[in-house]
Amino acid sequence: MRTTSRSPSGTVQSVDRAVTILELLAVHGTAGVTQLARDLGVHKSTASRLVAALERRRLVEQVEERGAYRLGVGVLKLAGATTARLDLTQEARPVCRRLAAETGETVNLAVLAGGAVLYVDQVSGTSTLSSYNWVGQHIPIHATSNGKVLVSEFEGADLTRVLGELIAYTPSTVTDRTRLDSELALVREQGFAIATDELDVGLTAVAAPVRDAHGDVVASVSVSGPSFRFDEDRIAEIVPLVRTATTEISGLLAHVPPER
Repeated sequence: MRTTSRSPSGTVQSVDRAVTILELLAVHGTAGVTQLARDLGVHKSTASRLVAALERRRLVEQVEERGAYRLGVGVLKLAGATTARLDLTQEARPVCRRLAAETGETVNLAVLAGGAVLYVDQVSGTSTLSSYNWVGQHIPIHATSNGKVLVSEFEGADLTRVLGELIAYTPSTVTDRTRLDSELALVREQGFAIATDELDVGLTAVAAPVRDAHGDVVASVSVSGPSFRFDEDRIAEIVPLVRTATTEISGLLAHVPPER
């Protein structure tokens, strides 16, 4: 019986060929389907299908009607996103190191990626005996201080869409939407978020927002550690340190020196 599904190996081969087309265009500047097919070692119809798929994503475009192809504006969009993230990490790294030294705890830098929190950098403090490496991990939004900061200014349908299902990870995880909305309103008002035992029992984190030149929240920085070390007095000490750090990073991203 015939099947229209493509084998995993065939899919991988198609992806590899599509990426090769982008690399060829990066080298040659422009190229026609015939040349691309020859360089790939495939039939012209195969190259044409791959180019058409890339064109739909605006990763390639025709120089003129029925002419050669070149890299499209979609590539610029992807490159811009990567550059922005690299800039964020590079600018924030020295500040996060200082914050980790000041608090002795683990410091994480996070951004919103789809429906999750993506940790893009981490610095361990002197009090950290063994810290789990969160870099590259996608973490639930509603169960983390970073997540609450990152969506604190979302509203209505946009907030519902990005949150998804409110899954309970511990008995302390907030899964009631009304209660979560109230917490997010408090985060907006006070400028920081606290999550205690919500993702993992025994883990507490304090986070504050990083803003771009327009004042939009683009990242968050958290200080986390064992809950037994994060009593009210300790949290009161950490909050201003985190907020000072995120204000400085925001100034660096906006190319405006922080106030002294």
